[in-house]
Amino acid sequence: MNIREAKQQIKNAMIAYFTKDEFGNYLLPPERQRPVFLLGAPGIGKTAIMEQIAQELEVGFVSYSMTHHTRQSALGLPFIATKTYDGVEYQVSEYTMSEIIASVYEAMEATGRREGILFLDEINCVSETLTPAMLQFLQYKIFGRHAVPDGWIVVTAGNPPEYNRTAHDFDIATWDRLKRIEVEPDFDVWREFAVSTEVHPAVITYLDIERSHFYAVEATPDGASFVTARGWDDLSAMIKLYEAQGLTVDELLVEQYVQNGEIAKRFAMYYDLFTKYRSDYQIDRILNGSADVGLAERAAAAPFDERVAVMGLIVDATVSCLREAVMEEKAAAFAHSVLADLKERLAAEGVAEDADASALIRATTTELARTRDTERAASLLSDERYRSFERTISLLDEVLRTGADTPEGATFNLLRERFNERLDELDAAIDEATAALDNVFKFVEEAFGEGQEMLMLVTDLSVSRAGMAFINDHGCDRYFAHNQSLQFYERGHDLAARIDRITLEEE
Repeated sequence: MNIREAKQQIKNAMIAYFTKDEFGNYLLPPERQRPVFLLGAPGIGKTAIMEQIAQELEVGFVSYSMTHHTRQSALGLPFIATKTYDGVEYQVSEYTMSEIIASVYEAMEATGRREGILFLDEINCVSETLTPAMLQFLQYKIFGRHAVPDGWIVVTAGNPPEYNRTAHDFDIATWDRLKRIEVEPDFDVWREFAVSTEVHPAVITYLDIERSHFYAVEATPDGASFVTARGWDDLSAMIKLYEAQGLTVDELLVEQYVQNGEIAKRFAMYYDLFTKYRSDYQIDRILNGSADVGLAERAAAAPFDERVAVMGLIVDATVSCLREAVMEEKAAAFAHSVLADLKERLAAEGVAEDADASALIRATTTELARTRDTERAASLLSDERYRSFERTISLLDEVLRTGADTPEGATFNLLRERFNERLDELDAAIDEATAALDNVFKFVEEAFGEGQEMLMLVTDLSVSRAGMAFINDHGCDRYFAHNQSLQFYERGHDLAARIDRITLEEE
């Protein structure tokens, strides 16, 4: 199966494992909750989907690579304890708690989440001295004498032996105690992820043209030659940083991530051409509706590779614009919930809305920062949620600074005023994103009509979470006109209707 199917299978299993009866007991007892074994080629996103599942289910997450563990670090260190049996004292060997099990308890203490996922990577590459203990762990979820806490699901992963010379197979008795999921590289699935997460458009469009270069592993006289999904993703991130700093992206950089000489060379050549298209086609001006006359005609007459590159640039800029608006909107909704809670606490303490509330605002800021740092340390903080924390903390800090310079202090009225100013800015950003989306459709209509380029635009907006979130909430007549099959999506209300314009006033 592909990585998207694997994610859904694992997520379904986690939901089933976490299901409890009316008395609070797990319907499937922990001893019968088979660990998942995710078997697949390196670099296809096994660890990434586990982090996503933990975030989506809002449970804890602890990840370990087993390749560096010895028997002692996994099981714990031995020590001598004194025991009394039938009135006689004996010296007995005991073990300290496993580092891995201890990390689960630490995560529970830090996050307050009593349920979670313990993810052990490279499970089939452990040392020979650890193998017997690892097999016992897979069967009984116990390291030494310490078990994984109830409510924590074990998920493991590994590479097939053809990708890792240290990998070994399990016997039938072990396989019979695991949920085995085999994953294969799939470009179409990865591409949806790439568009949604804004992988560099040069990478996406190059692979649109050279699909066989997405994932390749081969043995050569000079050693292994390979390129993986992880390599393309990491190269994308580095290209973005290089571009932001004005550094040169060349073959020397590419081959550090794309470890296949021929593919690295061809991508480097394509990237040079891609940057020329980016300069020539004035993508920002297409979005704001001020592109030069005749640009659409040039695009229509361009060869196939050029049209693909141009559409990649347009889609990337459009998704980025919509994603900014969506994330700011989510941040505003998050801030509203914090302010609503703060208002209730002030009322409970008898503090008027025009009175100084610095102490409670400062305490709220501290609580938010602590929660943010805890979730980040536990790999539970998505980009969207991180921005929500940062925007809200920034708002509270701004009010505290402003209040310190006024006789009234940091009042809730001041907080409401600053928040509504941010909502006005957000409304303007949403209007700008709406206009940009319409301008993009106009340009593609003029240049390509109902051709493959329009299909690419509609498809990529449909697979982008930010794209569909924005269109569902704010609508886009041209999107629906070009995608009749998706007209079941309902238009959302405007921001004021959806988050009540947030006056936060007493009714």
